[in-house]
Amino acid sequence: MYLENKSNLEMEMSQTSAQGHQGRSSLRSPEAVAGNFGELRLLQGISERRDTQKLQQSAVLPSGQCVIHTEGFVPVRQEDGHNFSAVNILRGKTNSANLSERSPLLRFSQDDSITYMTLHDPSFVGGEEPWDNGSLDVERRYRLGSEVTSLSLSRSSSSDKYDPLDNLSLGFRLTSSMKVFTLTVTPASSLLVIFPVFQLFFSMYPDRDNPWRMLAVSPTESFSMNVTDFRDNALLKLQVAGPFAGGVIDLINQEYILIQVEQTEQVGQRRRRTQQVIHNWTIPLNAERSDQIQLTKTFEMLSSDPITISVQAFLQDDEVVPMSMTRQSLYVSVETQVAIAGIILAGVYVLIIFEIVHRTLAAMLGSLAALAALAIIGDRPSLVTVVEWIDYETLALLFGMMVLVAIFSETGFFDYCAVKAYQLSRGRVWPMIIILCLIAAILSAFLDNVTTMMLFTPVTIRLCEVLNLDPRHVLIAEVIFTNIGGAATAVGDPPNVIIVSNQALRKEGIDFASFTGYMFLGICLVLFTSFPFLRMLYWNKKLYNKESIEIVELKHEILVWRQTAQRINPASREETAVKCLLMQKVLNLESLLRKMMKTFQRQISQEDKNWEQNIQELQKKHRISDKVLLVKCVSVLGIVIFMFFLNSFVPSIHLELGWIAILGALWLLVLADIQDFEIILHRVEWATLLFFAGLFVLMEALAQLQLIDYIGEQTAELIKAVPEDQRLAIAIILVMWVSALASSLIDNIPFTATMIPVLINLSQDADVNLPVKPLIFALAMGACLGGNGTLIGASANVVCAGIAEQHGYGFSFMEFFKLGFPMMIMTCMIGMCYLLATHIGLGWNM
Repeated sequence: MYLENKSNLEMEMSQTSAQGHQGRSSLRSPEAVAGNFGELRLLQGISERRDTQKLQQSAVLPSGQCVIHTEGFVPVRQEDGHNFSAVNILRGKTNSANLSERSPLLRFSQDDSITYMTLHDPSFVGGEEPWDNGSLDVERRYRLGSEVTSLSLSRSSSSDKYDPLDNLSLGFRLTSSMKVFTLTVTPASSLLVIFPVFQLFFSMYPDRDNPWRMLAVSPTESFSMNVTDFRDNALLKLQVAGPFAGGVIDLINQEYILIQVEQTEQVGQRRRRTQQVIHNWTIPLNAERSDQIQLTKTFEMLSSDPITISVQAFLQDDEVVPMSMTRQSLYVSVETQVAIAGIILAGVYVLIIFEIVHRTLAAMLGSLAALAALAIIGDRPSLVTVVEWIDYETLALLFGMMVLVAIFSETGFFDYCAVKAYQLSRGRVWPMIIILCLIAAILSAFLDNVTTMMLFTPVTIRLCEVLNLDPRHVLIAEVIFTNIGGAATAVGDPPNVIIVSNQALRKEGIDFASFTGYMFLGICLVLFTSFPFLRMLYWNKKLYNKESIEIVELKHEILVWRQTAQRINPASREETAVKCLLMQKVLNLESLLRKMMKTFQRQISQEDKNWEQNIQELQKKHRISDKVLLVKCVSVLGIVIFMFFLNSFVPSIHLELGWIAILGALWLLVLADIQDFEIILHRVEWATLLFFAGLFVLMEALAQLQLIDYIGEQTAELIKAVPEDQRLAIAIILVMWVSALASSLIDNIPFTATMIPVLINLSQDADVNLPVKPLIFALAMGACLGGNGTLIGASANVVCAGIAEQHGYGFSFMEFFKLGFPMMIMTCMIGMCYLLATHIGLGWNM
């Protein structure tokens, strides 16, 4: 029974490989392989005891072993007389004959015993032909061989009790006399030194343990406390929570809380006369006393002398305002904190840009470094606080949409849409790219950018596979225009939502209608001027693949087989055997690829002349595979999108975007009657979710290190230094570009939330005399368009890169930067001209 299933598996794998190079429709997606992986899992547990005993009695598996030395590989002769050399393993050579790429990975004799396991296919490489792919290819193949080696199931067994599956992973063994390979020092190895340092600093300091103090204040009763345990050259950090309101305080018409921090330094060795410092912190109160908001502010003190903190309420009646307060002493100056935050952020970008580690690990390491820095300055947060920093609504939105798209892909709808887009463009590439980008921009103006890219990325990949295009360039263009389109409305991008939701800005006349009307005109201008510039950027780029479609499909198939093998956890003998089979399949296909690359004659047509004939062939191959499931998916997805709209316009619906996506995913799982739930979870981009979680912690930690506040304060100081007759124009330009550059490096959500009160305070300063509308519109334009600057500048960029990587078409930080950053510069220039023309030339701010 076990051998029967195993033989059927090999026959299916061989047939799949044989069909993998017959036409365009044969391209294997990771989803399809994931489905086969579910069948591979069936091998686990089907080996009954009697079948195992039969294997142990009848199997004749060659017991060749390989002794590895630093000087070379010494072959050890097998029982059948053949030389079994590790060099031949890595070269893909063997002296066995009559093997082909379609040969089964395991062969069984009539008595159900294993008689031969082919390690690689020699028929495509001559016996005397050297393997000439260079040292990098040798190292890559050695790593692949090492993966097989690490799967060795060679357990200690007696001579009279032999289990063939224990030696199914080729039985590589290292002798006691093996010499250790010399490790090359790489940038990644330096992390082995830096990481323990961060961990040491983080573990040396305890969590901040100052408890929250509950208090109640009124116009007749104030609160006062003395702080005596304070050090020299320290900062006092106050955190208050209560029914506060955002925005700027109106001292005449609004109720507020006044917190006064006072310190007097007496005459001593350091000072000849008494010096006093007083800090006032005014916090507006919510009229309904309903919302509980937590605020933080840091004060610079003179010395270790006692500090007096007093709290008083200024109300229109004698009611009592409940609130809570805690304090913390910080031992590093603000400038030093900002410098540390800048170094940490630069280090994270170095890890991502040069691809030293995966971007998810880079975000996690950056978060640990930022937390270690907070611990050093005396502000280490607790685990509960760190978990609260994660934006679970965004993660829920991503997870729910990933599940929806995973089930949706089973219907064949994405293939169908790809064929229709090809038909609409009449076989021409650039009209098709423009259509895709325009549709993505329009949808992102009303939907979340992440949702738009999760729906568009699979369609684009299938379309590019059909046309033999490189999906990377098309996906980058799509995500760029998605970010541009999201800036057009008040609900298209999170910074716009934050601006429109601010009560103080609504009092200034910036509501949903006025904001959308102004931004829509500017973004339309930016959008239509971006298409010619995009064409210029892509002028010398080869959108078509340099190889034939057969070679591209074969490379993608090799990648899919390797990824599938790496995802198998060898928890049992059967799973380990399957992993070995898959890795040997990779070696067979790579041998075929080398032969095809040597005989390949480059024949690339820049425009498909026979597109009408191809359309007919593609329509026959790419049809809706499950119409019933398609109806269910379209119904649920339509309701989810409709609820997204209602959430933006109907305040009585108390469901956030994350809840809507999760509920939609649950409904579709029930309606689709998904039996193998692990396959759906396998398609969820867990690396992307972990990256966002790490990024949220990193950005909040950097905010605790005063980085974002420092940027806002320095921007305000620069604006104040400009002469009054040029102040508005310089302020628009400065806010626009600072927002764009900052949003391309850090998350634009906390940056926007920080800059709004800074700009409101700046506009209400009598010495500055600036209208608030131009500054807010410049902030919105820069924060939204700046997301195109880098790969991690916007959430849609990361999601698109994650989905593309899952399909085998991942693009690096630099690949995105080379296209995204010039587009960001150009779009910000157009947006700046629009702002200057409307506010300086036409005076719309009046």
